[in-house]
Amino acid sequence: MGVGDVSKRILLGRKLRSTQLGETLLPKRIALPVFASDALSSVAYAPDEIFIMLSVAGVTAYAWSWKVGILVALVLLTVVASYRQNVHAYPSGGGDYEVATVNLGTNAGVGVASALLVDYVLTVAVSISSGAQYAASALSSLSGHEPIVAAVLVAFLTALNLRGVRESGTFFAIPTYLFMGAILGMCGWGLLRYLLGTLPEVESAGLRIERAPGYEGTITTVALVFLLARAFSSGCAALTGVEAISNGVPAFRKPKSANAATTLLLLGLIAITMMLSVITLAREMSLRYVDPDHVDRLIDANGNPMPAGFDQDTVIAQIARGVFDNFSPGFYFVVTATGVILILAANTAFNGFPVLGSILAKDGLLPRQLGSRGDRLAYSNGIVILAAMAIALILAFDAEVTRLIQLYIVGVFVSFTLSQLGMIRHWTRHLRTETDPAVRRRMFRSRAINTFGLCMTALVLVVVLVTKFLAGAWIAILAMGTFFLIMRGIRRHYDNVQEELVIAEGDQTLPTRVHAIVAVSRLHKPTMRALAYAKAARPNVLEAVFVDADSAATARLMEEWDQRNIDVPLKVLYSPYREIIRPIVDYARSIRNANPRGVVAVYIPEYVVGRWWEQVLHNQTALRLKGRLLFTPGVMVTSVPYQLRSSEIASERDSRMQDRSQPGDVRRGRVLGNETRAPSRSTQEGNRAEELR
Repeated sequence: MGVGDVSKRILLGRKLRSTQLGETLLPKRIALPVFASDALSSVAYAPDEIFIMLSVAGVTAYAWSWKVGILVALVLLTVVASYRQNVHAYPSGGGDYEVATVNLGTNAGVGVASALLVDYVLTVAVSISSGAQYAASALSSLSGHEPIVAAVLVAFLTALNLRGVRESGTFFAIPTYLFMGAILGMCGWGLLRYLLGTLPEVESAGLRIERAPGYEGTITTVALVFLLARAFSSGCAALTGVEAISNGVPAFRKPKSANAATTLLLLGLIAITMMLSVITLAREMSLRYVDPDHVDRLIDANGNPMPAGFDQDTVIAQIARGVFDNFSPGFYFVVTATGVILILAANTAFNGFPVLGSILAKDGLLPRQLGSRGDRLAYSNGIVILAAMAIALILAFDAEVTRLIQLYIVGVFVSFTLSQLGMIRHWTRHLRTETDPAVRRRMFRSRAINTFGLCMTALVLVVVLVTKFLAGAWIAILAMGTFFLIMRGIRRHYDNVQEELVIAEGDQTLPTRVHAIVAVSRLHKPTMRALAYAKAARPNVLEAVFVDADSAATARLMEEWDQRNIDVPLKVLYSPYREIIRPIVDYARSIRNANPRGVVAVYIPEYVVGRWWEQVLHNQTALRLKGRLLFTPGVMVTSVPYQLRSSEIASERDSRMQDRSQPGDVRRGRVLGNETRAPSRSTQEGNRAEELR
C-alpha cells in the first residue's frame, strides 16, 4: 500500500463492501439533520432578507413583517404537504426529476434536473459564505479572507461526506439539534419575557432608517405591492432544501416513504415555528436592519448617519443579545450554533447533488462515472464535482452573501412548480383506472393538495423572476440553460454510441488476412517476448518493424538480429526527421489500405516499473504509439508487458498488505492470507489441543 493509499484510508476510513450498504441507511433522528439542515438554517438569513427589503420604505413598513412571514410559512407548509405525496408516489429517490420525466416528458425532467443542480451548488456557496462571514465577525484576523475561509470549509465538508452518509450524518446531527434548541430556547424565553412585560429592545432600536430613493413621502399602492413582493420573494429562501428529502428517500431506513414523509412534516413544523418566532420577536423588540452595503441609511438619535465602517449585527444576534441581556453565555451559544449550522447546512446539498447525479448518470444525462459508489459507498465523484463548482462560485463572487442570494431560490421554485404539475398528471392518470372508492378519495385529496401547491409555487416563481431577474437571477437562469444543453448533448452522445455498437450481421465474419507487426526499439527481453507471443497467435504474415532514426543504431540492430538467427523478418522504416511513431502508424495504414478486409495486429513490447518516480525516467513511447494506433481503423493493438524487478517488489508489498489482518477478520472467521470462512470443527479442536500442550 503506497503513501497515497495510506493517506486516503486515514482521511476516508476503511473500505466498505457493497453488502454493507444497509448499514449506511439513516433513521429519522439522523435523517432530519442530514436532509433538513439547509431548510432549518434558512431561519438564520430569511428573516434578515425580509427586514432588509421592508427597510427600503422605512421603519413603518416593518408592520408588514409578520404578514409576509405568515405568507412564507403558508407556502412552506403547502410545499411540505405536496412533497409528502411525492415521497409516497416516487420513493426511488428521483424526486422532482423523476416526477417531471415520467409525467411531463424528458425535456421537463432535464429542466428540473438543471434547476436542482444549480440550486445545490448555490446552497453550498450561500451557506458556506454566510458561515465564513460569521467566522470573520468572531475572529478579526479572518476579516478580508472570507473566500479562502469558505473554500477551506467546503474542502472540510467534502472530506466528511466522502467518508459516507451515515458517518457525516452522525457528525452533523449534534450541531443541528443544538441550533434548533438554541433558536427555540431563545424564542421561548423571549416570548415569556414579552408576556411578563420584561422584554427589552434590541441594540438598534434607537436608530432611524432613511427611506430609499423613490419611496420618500407617501408610498403608492403599486410601490407597496412591489415592495411586499420583493420581501416575500426574499423570505422564500426559507423553502430551499425542502426537496432534498424527496431526493434522498433511498437513504432512509424501511419503511422508507413513511420515514421520509414524517421527516418532512417535522422539518416544516420546526422551520415555521422558528421563522415566525424570530420575526415576531424582531418586530416587538423594535429591530432596525438594512442592507449591509447601505448602513449609511441608519441614523442615530442625534440625526447623524452611521459611519461607513459600522458593524451591523444580524437579526438573530441582536435578538439574542437583547433576550439574554443578563446571561451572556446564552447569547454566545445562539450565535455560535447559528454560525456552525450555516456551514453545515451545505451538507444537504452534499447529500442531494450526488444522489441526483447518480440517477442522471444512469439515465445517460451525465457522465457515467457519477453513478458509481466510492470506497465508502458514497457517490464520491458527485461530491467532488459539487465541491469544485461551489468553490469556483465562492471565489468568483468573493464569498458575498448579498450577491449570491440574488441567484438563489430561482432553481428550486422551477423544480417545485414542474413537480406539482407532474403530480397532478400522475393522480389524473391513475384515477382513470382506479375503481376502489377509498383509494379514489385519497387520490382526489392528493391531487387537490398538489393543485394548491402548483398555484402557490407558480405564483412565487413569477414574483421571484420579476423582482430578482435584473438583480442577478438571470445568472442562475443562464446556468440552468447551460446545464440543460450539456445534459442533452451527453444523452445524444450516449444514444449515438449505443446505436453504433449494435451487433450487425457482418460483425461475426472472420478477417481474410491478419498481418502482424512487432514494434522494435532495441533487441532485448521484452522484444523477444513480443515476438514469441506474436508467433503463438499464428498470423498470416509476421514481421518486425524498426524505425531508422539513427543509422549507427540501425546497423548495430541488424547485425545483432542476424547473429541471433531470429526467424522473423525485420523491416526498417526510414525516418528522415527522427520521428518514431508516425512511420509505424503510416506503415500500418498502408497495409490496411492494401487489404481492406484484413486486419493489422500491432504488438508493442513494453516493460513495467513499480515505483512512481521510475515512470518519469522513461519516454513512454509505447503509450503514445498505442494512443495513435487506437484511432486507426482496422488496426488491433496488443501490449506485451515485461515486468522488471521493481514491479515485482511493488507486487510483493501489496501482497503483504493484503495478508495483514483487516477490521472484522476475526468476526468473519478470516485467517491471514486464507479464504474467507470460519475454521472447521476439527481445526478448532486441534488448535485447542495445541494450546493445552
